[in-house]
Amino acid sequence: LELVKILKFIKRWRIRNVAWITADVHYAAAHHYSPDRASFTDFDPFWEFVAGPLNAGTFGPNRVDRTFGPKVVYCSEEKGLRPGRSPLDNHQFYGTGRVDPDSKGLTIHLKDLDGRSLWSTTLAAQA
Repeated sequence: LELVKILKFIKRWRIRNVAWITADVHYAAAHHYSPDRASFTDFDPFWEFVAGPLNAGTFGPNRVDRTFGPKVVYCSEEKGLRPGRSPLDNHQFYGTGRVDPDSKGLTIHLKDLDGRSLWSTTLAAQA
């Protein structure tokens, strides 16, 4: 219910260029949320970028809740991967974000422990 209030506030006040950055999971992922796919529809589309853990066993992902119409665009963990993988198995992830000073576009990279970009996207700034 708290997220509903936040999403309605963002839409009502026409706050643009919202991206959520989260880390309390044990894998890396990019999710796009849209009211076109959702059961709750009073919000503008947004992205969520997920990266973790920095040094813990790998778990997840869990079943995706469809309330806000998520689409899993990228996920570092394939189905059936044994949970609790050691950090030594190279299933540690982090992300970087950079705003281009000219275009104001946001480029996100989800990276592995060695710094290789596993997935990236650039979101254009919206007026």
